[in-house]
Amino acid sequence: MIALEDTKTRIILAAMRAVRHYGLEGVRIQNVSELAEISPGALYRYFEGKDQLLVECFTYVDKQAAEIFDQLQFNPLTLLSNPTQAVKSLWLPYFRFWTSHPDETIFYHRFRDSAFFPKYDKARDYTYFHTFIRIVRLFKKAYPALDQINQDLLWHHMLTSTVMYAKYVVEGSLPNNQETEDTTFQLLSTGLSSYLKPEARQK
Repeated sequence: MIALEDTKTRIILAAMRAVRHYGLEGVRIQNVSELAEISPGALYRYFEGKDQLLVECFTYVDKQAAEIFDQLQFNPLTLLSNPTQAVKSLWLPYFRFWTSHPDETIFYHRFRDSAFFPKYDKARDYTYFHTFIRIVRLFKKAYPALDQINQDLLWHHMLTSTVMYAKYVVEGSLPNNQETEDTTFQLLSTGLSSYLKPEARQK
């Protein structure tokens, strides 16, 4: 877990829970302080206001998502023997993180779709995704055809769509079971699989 001061962490978790109940635009500092069981004045000792709080919530969850890849035991040899399974071995823990964290999932999805996100994204720190970036480079080295895909669209499709499907699960629209996991992965990876064939590596 990300090491933060306990009170600050409690505020962040309360803010994401509040967003789930009231929406990103509708949530108020008073809502957050009540859920965190602190006074609004105490909250302002940690955050300047709502906008800063929402950004720190997103960064908090983003870093947790990045840590998933840091903890995986990834075998590069599977890139050649079974590339689709290699992708799934990376994707499945990511998907399960979101389906097991309802407040974080709904907050993350709403924040990325909000007017807050484009400005934040321009100055966003991606360095904590260093392990994920390294794995992506391994895939691209093994399968140069991946460079033919617009990288922004590719990862927006894979990562953002994963969170969207996880949101359906935590909201109860989809069951939280293996069939949902398998079908979701198949839907997300169908286009990618055409670039992960042996002939795509030959130059």
